[in-house]
Amino acid sequence: MLRIVVVLTADEMVSHAQIQRYNLGMTDQKLTHVDETGRARMVDVGAKDDSSRVAVARGEIVMLPETLALIRDGMIKKGDVLTLAQVAGIMAAKRTSELIPLCHPIALTKVDVDLALDETLPGVRISATAKTVGKTGVEMEALTAVSVAALTIYDMAKAAEKTMKIQNIRLVEKHGGKSGDIFNE
Repeated sequence: MLRIVVVLTADEMVSHAQIQRYNLGMTDQKLTHVDETGRARMVDVGAKDDSSRVAVARGEIVMLPETLALIRDGMIKKGDVLTLAQVAGIMAAKRTSELIPLCHPIALTKVDVDLALDETLPGVRISATAKTVGKTGVEMEALTAVSVAALTIYDMAKAAEKTMKIQNIRLVEKHGGKSGDIFNE
């Protein structure tokens, strides 16, 4: 049996309680990507109405101050780290269904990846927004964009530092669809 213990700060407990209320309020709590026999399946979204969908994800990559300075000063030998990470995140969002086996291919109307240097981490804060009008949400596309942008930063700066940490990748909000608006921060 796997047991997970989570320690939350007071601020996180408030948002965790909000998330619990949302999850407990869901009328259909069964796993949607598993059939009655336990086999994996792709959900049929054909009968769902099209709606405007938006998802925002965030994450960070933490590094030594010296590595952050190299990125900030454009001294990484592979090139412009932030521009390439931004493009990689956008490209990854567009290909999410090829990376995550049961994701539907989605016609994205917008993907935006923002990267901000943060001396207090020290590192780079990454945010991605994905949008579509369709039958299923874009949470996985936003999360994939953040993940691949972080991996790209790691790849480009690993010659300077191999101890960088990719962390805290999470969905922070979603809009549209049957479940409505969700805010995790």
